[in-house]
Amino acid sequence: MNLDDAVLLETFPNRILAELAASLLEGEGIEALIMADDAGGAYPALQFVRGVRLLVAPEDETRAREFLKAMQEGVLEEAE
Repeated sequence: MNLDDAVLLETFPNRILAELAASLLEGEGIEALIMADDAGGAYPALQFVRGVRLLVAPEDETRAREFLKAMQEGVLEEAE
């Protein structure tokens, strides 16, 4: 995936949630990239301030959004 063309899919409050979402997407064949401005992990508290971004290729955006939405709805339904 070309970083210049990548589309912001979602911003997460920490790297753990972003990695989980990226893993789920990659399991569906959607390449995902995580970007965090936390000084290379030296200051993880910055993740909460600035967020951790999940990026995908433009051609995968619609499918990725649908998949994440379905996963979130499924998790919420199971919790009820």
